[in-house]
Amino acid sequence: MFREMRRYRQRLPENEAIRILEQGSSGVLAVLGDSGYPYAVPLSYVYADHTIYFHCADSGHKLDALRRHEQVCFCVISCDNVVPQEYTTYYRSVIAFGRARELTDTAERHRALRLLACKYHPTDSEEGRTRAIETDDARVCVVAISVEHLTGKEGRELSLRRRKQMSAADTGEAESSHTGVT
Repeated sequence: MFREMRRYRQRLPENEAIRILEQGSSGVLAVLGDSGYPYAVPLSYVYADHTIYFHCADSGHKLDALRRHEQVCFCVISCDNVVPQEYTTYYRSVIAFGRARELTDTAERHRALRLLACKYHPTDSEEGRTRAIETDDARVCVVAISVEHLTGKEGRELSLRRRKQMSAADTGEAESSHTGVT
């Protein structure tokens, strides 16, 4: 159903793609917008248990699109270093495909809002988070994207560097096991 990555040697291991999702502070949600035009919008999010959560206003372009068509794409960029002298960019990014749904169950909504609060205000007290969640709960829509397919990719130069490091680590392990050094 999902295309294989054409430049498979630049594919990030799944655990690194997940780490990028967990550590990212913003991503871009792409939906099928009005009149069949794509609509992509940056937003804050949290990733937990193969699910991306975000909150938004209870009406608008994004929510109308999600209500019409649940299939979405979400992208996070963790590294974007332009290297002019090499005419390239050292980058790492993740793309997640999944299905979005509005959360209506109060416990599920509060769990998602608590995850968001912990990520974006980690120093707040539990009481402060609870107060904020209770204040905003009625005014926001909370959305969960169940991730069905996830790929991470890095620039060719970073990929080559990674393979060299892995090869050196393998060689070092082979040499240490050959010499009896552990």
